[in-house]
Amino acid sequence: MYFQRNVLFFAFCFAPLVSTTFGSASAVTSGSVREKFLPQEYSIFSSMKKRFPARCDDYVLIEDRKMIPDAGDLMHATMPSPFDSLPVDCISTIISFTSPRDACVSASVSKTFESAVKSDTVWEKFLPSEYSSLIPQYSRVFLSKKELYFALCDDPVLIEDGKKSFWLEKASGKRCIMLSLKESSITWGTSPQYWRWISIPESRFEKIAELLNVCWFDIGDGMHTRYLSPRTHYSVYIVFKTKNGCPNLGDSPVDVGVGLVGQEPSQKLIYFIGPPRRGRGRGRRRETETRDVTRPEAREDGWMEAELGEFYNDSCCDDISFSIIKTNTPHWKSGLIVQGIEFRPAKIR
Repeated sequence: MYFQRNVLFFAFCFAPLVSTTFGSASAVTSGSVREKFLPQEYSIFSSMKKRFPARCDDYVLIEDRKMIPDAGDLMHATMPSPFDSLPVDCISTIISFTSPRDACVSASVSKTFESAVKSDTVWEKFLPSEYSSLIPQYSRVFLSKKELYFALCDDPVLIEDGKKSFWLEKASGKRCIMLSLKESSITWGTSPQYWRWISIPESRFEKIAELLNVCWFDIGDGMHTRYLSPRTHYSVYIVFKTKNGCPNLGDSPVDVGVGLVGQEPSQKLIYFIGPPRRGRGRGRRRETETRDVTRPEAREDGWMEAELGEFYNDSCCDDISFSIIKTNTPHWKSGLIVQGIEFRPAKIR
């Protein structure tokens, strides 16, 4: 069934309030209660050929009032909601305890909810506490906290004297960080015959590292978890490009590790390019030998990324470290351009 009654999650957010209306908080799980929040025409959605969007990325369309594919503004043709009699400020306050994605969904309930979701009360709760210090980096005036929120999602800003790039994950409001390698520990990183620092327009940072020629490839660094969101699983990625096939490094497994300082780090192998995929003959043995090595993936911004590992940030009171090492071969390695190391909330697997 393409449109399910329980998609309107917000009923659960209002459970304490509903208990006074329907008799108990558990009553919100019943079909009769959920049905009160559906438009009169909800049954027609069962004949729609497109699925109702379930992934948070699809909810970006809600900003254009197209939560239901091809449905336009039909979601706003709703029956009166039991909550429409509440003050809009009250509804805004309650919605502010959910998430940005949930707030966008709840805007489809009714005109009252749509108005409540636009309130600065909602979006200020989703902004980082230091948001006022980030505004000067934008060359425009924000008319609402909601507008500022989406700017921080779509246009990362530089912090810490340009050493870190900061933005928010759109669906959750979780903090994301990319570290520049400018102050990382790179073996021979200060020797211009081995590494050089270049400026390219597609980079977030003023200077990024380009590997010219080294035998001993070793990058390591760390960061305090206060820059990240608490109680969140994070994935760590190296963001890079390759040149000339990245000789002696691109198709060879590289040792990487991520972990909280004082704990055993996770270890894995990655490729910067990887050997050609083969399905038959002698290539099958090579494929079997390398199946546990993480291959890079293309990003929407034109860069490549390879996951270094994951960790759980509990209370933002720890240091996190990472390492990227290839020292077990005597060959000279070159052709790697590294933009930075990215920390973002892990995907739900």
